[in-house]
Amino acid sequence: MKSQYVLPITIVVAGALIAGAVFLLGKGSVPTPGGDGTTGKTTARAYDPKIDHILGNPDAPVKVVEYADLECPFCKTFETTMHQVMDFYGQSGKVAWVYRAFPLAQLHSKAPQEATAAECAAAQGGDTAFFKYIDQVYAVTPGSNGLDLAQLPVIAEQVGLDVAKFNQCLQSGVFAKKVQDSYNEAIAAGGQGTPFVLIMVGNDAVQLQGAQPYDSMRAAIDAVLAQLPSDTNPSTSSGQATSTTTP
Repeated sequence: MKSQYVLPITIVVAGALIAGAVFLLGKGSVPTPGGDGTTGKTTARAYDPKIDHILGNPDAPVKVVEYADLECPFCKTFETTMHQVMDFYGQSGKVAWVYRAFPLAQLHSKAPQEATAAECAAAQGGDTAFFKYIDQVYAVTPGSNGLDLAQLPVIAEQVGLDVAKFNQCLQSGVFAKKVQDSYNEAIAAGGQGTPFVLIMVGNDAVQLQGAQPYDSMRAAIDAVLAQLPSDTNPSTSSGQATSTTTP
């Protein structure tokens, strides 16, 4: 009986996302987002290659910025959605995925350490290693603080990292401040839970709360892409991967 409501609800959610997305480039304003996952126009920090991790073209005019907690079961689901998004849009070079840490330590005490581990992966292998690492964390953890932290170096080995260097990095706590700064940034930007998602053009953003389904993400992204200047043709020669697969 419940299945009869799935399509209408999806249409309503997608419509709300489009309504927010069409205002992204300064053509209006929308309300502050509520608990139903509707959108709101805001501004946030633009992609910074010195800080952020990106899957796809760094010059993409549209960036989906996700603030996430590696122990959040909704983030685990949304990770699959975002790989679908990148499989569809990545080759065009117009959409990229930026992942930022938002560990909710009050709910998931292990999440800050896992976020730090992902940064240690990036320190060795850049963004490619970072996304491979978080993919494997999501594959292994049952979510809701269920990962055995002893698995962190095991995952490092699985994705091809030097485990000794990885452990040294993890034990040093060198990235703890970066993870905390990212958490503080998400809160300041309006994050109320995870995943907290911003569809961004420059510093302008449509704000989404919760793990939106693939069809809704497509609708919102398409609405933003439709507003881009017709001559927008970003370079795709950066060599960035457009998707990753778990080893």
